Amino acid sequence: MLAFAARTVVKPLGLLRPSSLMKVSGRFKAHQDALPRLPVPPLKQSLDHYLKALQPIVSEEEWAQTKQLVDEFQTSGGVGERLQKGLERRARKTENWLSEWWLKTAYLQFRQPVVIYSSPGVVLPKQDFVDLQGQLRFAAKLIEGVLDFKTMIDNETLPVEYLGGKPLCMNQYYQILSSCRVPGPKQDSVVNFIKTKKPPMHITVVHNYQFFELDVYHSDGTPLTSDQIFVQLEKIWNSSLQANKEPVGILTSNHRNTWAKAYNTLIKDKVNRESVRSIQRSIFTVCLDRPVPRVSEDVYRNRVAGQMLHGGGSKLNSGNRWFDKTLQFIVAEDGSCGLVYEHAAAEGPPIVALLDHVIEYTKKPELVRSPMVPLPMPRKLRFNITPEIKSDIEKAKQNLSIMIQDLDITVMVFHHFGKDFPKSEKLSPDAFIQMALQLAYYRIYGQACATYESASLRMFHLGRTDTIRSASVDSLAFVKAMDDSSVTEHEKVELLRKAVQAHRAYTDMVLWFPGNSGWKRQCYHSCHLLLTAPSPQAIRGEAFDRHLLGLKLQAIEDLVSMPDIFMDTSYAVAMHFNLSTSQVPAKTDCVMFFGPVVPDGYGVCYNPMEAHINFSVSAYNSCAETNAARMAHYLERALLDMRTLLQNHPRSKL
Repeated sequence: MLAFAARTVVKPLGLLRPSSLMKVSGRFKAHQDALPRLPVPPLKQSLDHYLKALQPIVSEEEWAQTKQLVDEFQTSGGVGERLQKGLERRARKTENWLSEWWLKTAYLQFRQPVVIYSSPGVVLPKQDFVDLQGQLRFAAKLIEGVLDFKTMIDNETLPVEYLGGKPLCMNQYYQILSSCRVPGPKQDSVVNFIKTKKPPMHITVVHNYQFFELDVYHSDGTPLTSDQIFVQLEKIWNSSLQANKEPVGILTSNHRNTWAKAYNTLIKDKVNRESVRSIQRSIFTVCLDRPVPRVSEDVYRNRVAGQMLHGGGSKLNSGNRWFDKTLQFIVAEDGSCGLVYEHAAAEGPPIVALLDHVIEYTKKPELVRSPMVPLPMPRKLRFNITPEIKSDIEKAKQNLSIMIQDLDITVMVFHHFGKDFPKSEKLSPDAFIQMALQLAYYRIYGQACATYESASLRMFHLGRTDTIRSASVDSLAFVKAMDDSSVTEHEKVELLRKAVQAHRAYTDMVLWFPGNSGWKRQCYHSCHLLLTAPSPQAIRGEAFDRHLLGLKLQAIEDLVSMPDIFMDTSYAVAMHFNLSTSQVPAKTDCVMFFGPVVPDGYGVCYNPMEAHINFSVSAYNSCAETNAARMAHYLERALLDMRTLLQNHPRSKL
């Protein structure tokens, strides 16, 4: 699940402590250690919020039954109280009671393919080159830009992000380079080489399904310049003119159990094992793709999104990937470019911050041409393909083809307004967009659904995400009234504003945390930073989703029978997110996307720019009830109708 970013203030890491004697290597640790620990919310509070969140999405009978189960669960001395105490003990003993559990349950134990089902993609602005020279020049500059960002990570001078005067956890930035997921039979692992005695000095470059190890540092530790990288990329391109017959990278797109079995077969061979190890250790991967087939502008946009997410299939660019690699930058010959990343290491914001840095870097002119020094030929990574491995590759091709045909993805640029309009109405842009999504869904299906919007918990040490539940009693009241002719427009405006405020209040609740001088409220929207005086409500803590997950996992760990509230129909409905959404704002005019998390659902991601909004909507073709283009159309209509409603009823200036 992706977390959305806030507009944050950045300060160099070194400014966190006044002592100039502090070693550079201690800056990151000192910063991290100073962050507050993730609290365990009070049991009653989380259960009350759970019951409230169920109201718009389950029947009255189901709700009454769940209320009874909740009351039994939280009786004094009952199972809920015992599990709560177990969680509180865990919180005292660990740096973050949730982070390890979340990494395992959300990612490493997830057995579906990472392609489409887990790994997000990003489409960057189309570049103006249309030939090989342009492709390689841009790729070289991009590589130089990533290495420039890496220098800040290596020196621990990466600017710390602040929100409302509070520093955010920077740990995810230190996980995204020189790392890779490794398949396992029941659970995967993530290996990270950034802090090893001999950190990697190379990247992986893939062209025509062939992998190359490209050293990007000289022996004295200085990085290659873009001119020098360009020369190396030309060598790679010239020595891989014919596509490899066996696209070994396709294996990484498979179901995780299937890939784990094929992986063990693959690395039995010493040559293969060394090649795989080189890819895993590399700082990141660059994929030099064939052009995306030209079609109409709208279809082209969707095709490019597909290229970034899955490569377009074995006949196009899917063999140019190693999907377990945390970061893969994609540059195609037609100017389309972007990225796909393996989700276990980080949420969207650190990835987007890196992309913003790199795109700005690529725009810098080359003031001085670099001296051309003789550079060794990049090393081609060899694979010995046995009949068994060839068979595994063929099966992976077929499975990927089925997955690609099933994915329905639409990228929409909403041109009518951006975050400027809701801000002019004193409304949170994020909450406004979320209410438009609620309205669009209701107009199509005549009901509300469980809606996931990810919120970052990076104000806590090793914080990942929690859930903002956008479907509320207030949002349902608004969407029901919107097309009801018996409700006056004035009432509709009030219901809209109330629904937006309810979403804001939920967001605030997710993000309460203790400061040095009492509790302060952090509104994690890109439009406003809200700081309030200490309030009696602040004690409420965060949202209930991760807390309930923790109680469930605590029950498994304690080997107690699963409590009835987790076996209840309402719990299944609450966790079946037909709308899985994320705001991932960026300075760059780009958009992120990911597959739906349930077979009959949608994945929606958006980047609100000042005067337009970039949306991606995904669904599965195998579900007759969902359609990405239809949802995008209804979303556009909802946004326009909400604007008209507000414009027809301006607020009193008194």
